[in-house]
Amino acid sequence: MFKISTVIQQISFMRNTLFLLFIISLLSITMQAQTSMITPPYLQKGDTVAILATARKHIVKSMQPTIDLLESWGLTVVIGKSIGLEENQLAGNDEQRAADLQEQLDNPNIKAIWCARGGYGTVRVVDLVDFTQFKKSPKWLVGFSDVTVLHNHLNTMGYKSIHGIMPISLAKASKEAIESLRLSLFGQPLQYAIDPHPMNRLGKASGELVGGNLSILYSLLGSPSAIDCKDKILYIEDLDEYLYHIDRMMMNLKRNGCLESLKGIIVGSMTDMKDNDIPWGKNALEIVQDVTKQYNIPVIFNFPAGHIHDNRALILGNNVTIEVTENCSTVVFE
Repeated sequence: MFKISTVIQQISFMRNTLFLLFIISLLSITMQAQTSMITPPYLQKGDTVAILATARKHIVKSMQPTIDLLESWGLTVVIGKSIGLEENQLAGNDEQRAADLQEQLDNPNIKAIWCARGGYGTVRVVDLVDFTQFKKSPKWLVGFSDVTVLHNHLNTMGYKSIHGIMPISLAKASKEAIESLRLSLFGQPLQYAIDPHPMNRLGKASGELVGGNLSILYSLLGSPSAIDCKDKILYIEDLDEYLYHIDRMMMNLKRNGCLESLKGIIVGSMTDMKDNDIPWGKNALEIVQDVTKQYNIPVIFNFPAGHIHDNRALILGNNVTIEVTENCSTVVFE
């Protein structure tokens, strides 16, 4: 015969257990929400885009094709104060470039910032910028190459950005590259299907897309702007590097534990690579293949993005699904 006190204890235990499970579930949902990447508002007709230079100098008179393109999309254009400035290779000194970036980040009427060109110099300004207002009113940042500094820094803060063509490369950009940027900015479906490559590693994976220029990724390791590679899809590309440099950078990613925790890799263009008098013995794609061969993950080689005319836009920080088969490689943005 059961005692009433025993029944009451059992009911109390069940209630406490259910309450504990509820709290754990709530904490799990909260943590998931906190770690999800923030998507800046997609553009609408009438929105304003600011064009500025965070690295090498860019002259004002070459801006008209970019202005015409954005206006054809129904957008308004603001030319930043760094455009036209000059200090040796750079678009003004560090303080001037940082002040221009700060002004556009802080302005709630600016819905996207398009970096005019890469080169070198963005790393000299990133620590001079306060992202407080940006967090209150996030916006899209667009560019590639040296702009990878900002892409990675924003990623560590939890914000998406767009790896895509810049005004300096607009004249030679393919129609597909230009259209992919428009789709990305306006929040329209984005996916790619590309021809197979003999070096591809077959498979399917989903994860957050991170990365950019390999040299910049390498240079940011150990800094506050270094990306977390765990469970990510890594995109890499590079330009004008010695082949042994590519090997050194890939080995550095490996030794830092980045490669072993990836779900997949997308290798973009490796353009204008250089070699020594005594050859390294492998081209850039073969180097990537060699360093990553031990990992059982899908790899897409020769993806149309990077320092080429067909530089398709990639939304960094966005979840993607990649599938590599013998007939086709697909990248679908969720």
